Amino acid sequence: MSDQATLILDGVNHELPIITGVEGERAIDIRDLRERTGHITLDPGYGNTGSCLSDITFIDGENGILRYRGIPI
Repeated sequence: MSDQATLILDGVNHELPIITGVEGERAIDIRDLRERTGHITLDPGYGNTGSCLSDITFIDGENGILRYRGIPI
């Protein structure tokens, strides 16, 4: 698997890093997308958006999962 995702905007390739969370989920890091491209993303309800990086907690509200340092709470 690649550690980069390629986003093509107006014929220009933009390489974006892929990061892996503690639960194995993979995410495309777009934190500097606006600065690099002038574009933003749209994700109504934040259904596919991680809000922060954390090595301490994991929350999956849809499935009722809350972990602190890997221990279910």
